[in-house]
Amino acid sequence: MQTVAFAAPVGLCVAVRRSRTRDVATCALQMWAYVAAYESPHDDVSAQERRVHVDYPIVIDRVLGLGELPTVRLQRTLARANRWTTLDGVLVWTHWSWFLVPHAALAYILWRRPETFPAAAAMTYAVFDIGASVYWVAPTAPPWYAAGQPVTERDELAVRRMMVEYGEFFWRDGWGPLYSVFGGNPLAAMPSLHFATSVMAAALLRRVGPVAGAIGAGYATTLGFALVYLGEHYVTDLLAGAALSAAVWRWGPRAAPTLGRAAAAVAGLEALAHEGR
Repeated sequence: MQTVAFAAPVGLCVAVRRSRTRDVATCALQMWAYVAAYESPHDDVSAQERRVHVDYPIVIDRVLGLGELPTVRLQRTLARANRWTTLDGVLVWTHWSWFLVPHAALAYILWRRPETFPAAAAMTYAVFDIGASVYWVAPTAPPWYAAGQPVTERDELAVRRMMVEYGEFFWRDGWGPLYSVFGGNPLAAMPSLHFATSVMAAALLRRVGPVAGAIGAGYATTLGFALVYLGEHYVTDLLAGAALSAAVWRWGPRAAPTLGRAAAAVAGLEALAHEGR
C-alpha cells in the first residue's frame, strides 16, 4: 500500500509537465503517502499497543524537569479548573494551525523564491517521512496516553489532554467527527513532527528573509510550549524533533547528487511520455 502511495508523486511527475500547479499537486500526493505511513501502524491496535514504549520519555522528562514532568508543572501553574483562559485558546489554536503551517511556508517559498522550492520541499518532506519510519520502528506514547494507562511500577501521571477538552468545549457535537479525521495514530509521539517540521519551516523561511524567519521562529517556539503544556508531547519528543530537523538540514544537502540523478531519471521518463505531443 505504501509502495503505491509513494509512487504516486513520481507517477504525476511523469504524466504531467513541470509547472507550479504540478509542484503543489506533487507535495499533496507526498503528504497523502505520508499519512498512509503515519496511520498504518495503528491498523492493528493490539499489536501496536504490545510494542509501545511508555516509560523512557517519562524518565528523561523527569530529569529535565528536576524531578517532575514539565507538563505537570505547567498545567498546575497555568491551567484553571472548569475555566478556559485566553492563553489556553491561543495555544490550542496554535496546535491546530500546525496542519497548515509547514505547507503554507512552502507555498510562500514557492511564491517568493521559486528557485529554492525543490530543495525546501525535499527537506521538509524528508522530516515527515523519516519521522513516520520511526513511528513504525519504535511507537512511543505521548503524556496524555501514558496518563490513561493502568499504574504498574510508575506513578500515575496527573496529565490532562487539554486540546481534546477544549475541542469538546469549543466544537461541541462537531468535535467527534472532526477529531476522527486527524487522530489516526495516537502512538506516534517520538519524535514530535509538529515541532520538527515547524523548526524546519522556520529555518527555510529565514533564507527568504529576516521577517519571515522571525515569524517562523516565533511560531515554532509557541508551538513547542503549547505541545508540552497541552499534554500532547514530552520535552524529550521536542528535542528529538529538533535533532531530526537539524540532521536533515546538515546532512540533507549531501544527498543532493543522488536525488539529482533520481530526478533526472524521472525527467527522462517525463520526456519519453510527452514525446511527439
